[in-house]
Amino acid sequence: MNTFGRIFRLTTFGESHGPALGGIIDGMPAGLEVDFDMVQQELDRRRPGQSAIVTARNEADRVEFLSGLFEGMTTGCPIGFIIRNSDQHSNDYEEMRHKFRPSHADFTYNAKFGHRDHRGGGRASARETASRVVGGAIARQALQRYGITIRAYTSRVGDISVDTPYSALDLDRVYSNDVRCPDESAAVRMKELIKRVKAEGDTIGGVVTCVIKGVGPGLGSPLFGKLQSLLAGAMLSIPAAKGFDYGLGFEDCGRRGSEMIDSFAIMADGSVGTLSNHSGGIQGGISNGEDIYFRVAFKPVATLLKEVTTVTDSGEDATLTARGRHDPCVLPRAVPVVEAMAAMTVFDAMLCDRSSRL
Repeated sequence: MNTFGRIFRLTTFGESHGPALGGIIDGMPAGLEVDFDMVQQELDRRRPGQSAIVTARNEADRVEFLSGLFEGMTTGCPIGFIIRNSDQHSNDYEEMRHKFRPSHADFTYNAKFGHRDHRGGGRASARETASRVVGGAIARQALQRYGITIRAYTSRVGDISVDTPYSALDLDRVYSNDVRCPDESAAVRMKELIKRVKAEGDTIGGVVTCVIKGVGPGLGSPLFGKLQSLLAGAMLSIPAAKGFDYGLGFEDCGRRGSEMIDSFAIMADGSVGTLSNHSGGIQGGISNGEDIYFRVAFKPVATLLKEVTTVTDSGEDATLTARGRHDPCVLPRAVPVVEAMAAMTVFDAMLCDRSSRL
């Protein structure tokens, strides 16, 4: 399945070491004046080669729009775009032509399709997420019309966590450091940990927290269209994502209901609000007007620059010492991808919601 969304739909194409990546955005209403600099800024935040703690692959990631825009405005027609690859080192992956990387998609792609692109992981590479960032940037600009903002940040790397609630953090500082963490003290320690792990030829995982503000009550559908289900599906489609929770999430499980309910009250402006937000802004699968916040857990990258045991596609035992350029930790570059997927999910849900009632 290469298409995301129901009305606002993004279909992506391309592989890590192919000539280009790209996508087609369908279902985007006419009339949005696109800020192309903002789209490129989002791509730059995800771009490889930008610091010592991400992959050294050096791609410009300049997006070229091919259709669906006229005089800077969406026309209602499909928006086609490409992002050209220019810094592929395919020979670095030659040893992986017949050897499966443990915990990577090599084996499962081969089992499903009987043939795979071993160069950089092919379609399974996180390189594909560049197209998602373009789609997310367009959706995000549409959401800005409705006062909806989306901010994500690295809240954990290994055993180093940001314990301060998001509401007490300055999220304008997320992109002030390479780790994408608004807590400067934690960011310094996270960066040192990533550098140490990288020097050992190893990798490390962590958590991205995301906060969506400005969504009014009523977004989402009961049962199979629950807003948290849509967000979870979007987040777990990101390469290396291993878990999702929202509100207090798994922390809820050990507490009593009397500790966890979010009591309603009439706010100063006369609207209905809650005195707490343990629910994470969603109740019954539908937004309640409070901040929507969730966390996405990312595993350590499976490609290690040290010897590991594996097997070949002909059924022989083997060892593998990977070469190539790989992220020692996906968190810094996953932050804009999480924001992009959240933006497309919410905007698509808004378009679907227009048919809820007369």
